[in-house]
Amino acid sequence: MHGGPQGSFGNAFSGRWNAQLWAGAGYGVVMVDFHGSTGYGQAFTDSITHDWGGKPLEDLQKGLAAVSQQQKWLDPQNACALGGSYGGYMMNWIQGNWSDGFKCLVDHAGLFDMRSMYHVTEELWFAEHEFGGTYSDNKALYEKFNPVNYVENWKTPMLVIHGEKDFRVPYDQGLAAFSFMQRKGIPSELLIFPDENHWILKPENLEQWYANVLGWMDRWTKQ
Repeated sequence: MHGGPQGSFGNAFSGRWNAQLWAGAGYGVVMVDFHGSTGYGQAFTDSITHDWGGKPLEDLQKGLAAVSQQQKWLDPQNACALGGSYGGYMMNWIQGNWSDGFKCLVDHAGLFDMRSMYHVTEELWFAEHEFGGTYSDNKALYEKFNPVNYVENWKTPMLVIHGEKDFRVPYDQGLAAFSFMQRKGIPSELLIFPDENHWILKPENLEQWYANVLGWMDRWTKQ
């Protein structure tokens, strides 16, 4: 699940979130451009604002179901979901609101608690744009789509990854998700990069990133 959330899975090649690398490891790769994605008109892009956990989650559920019907070789009962930034938020949201959907999850730089996140991010204007004002002004909307409010439903094994120099989604968000799972007994691992920010940019760190991500996926999906 892509970040942004106003982004898109376009026809591009990059070292980060590379679909070809997952396919090369033997996985079927499904990428859904949910409500909020770019390239489908401004109204479609704007539709995620004030609705982070609504239409996008429905799109992801319908998208996985549709592609599984079209591509019979895919096994939707043996799938792992991955995402970074907003995609990482969606991993935490899925934990509480689609808890039986996947064998495992990978949360990179995901938002765990919208209240604390609002008060520590360096991109404060963005939270106020997406949620209609400050936390105090629009607390109900922040809490409606706050993953921490649904932790009683969490059960899916999840790998949490964060850069220690991430000021957009500070790494305490990843620590909080990991600590909660550890205390609840949910299988979980934490990978922290002390020298990375919101993205993993150094080639040697990318090698470690992919080794851990693919290893985590193999553990929970290989028969």
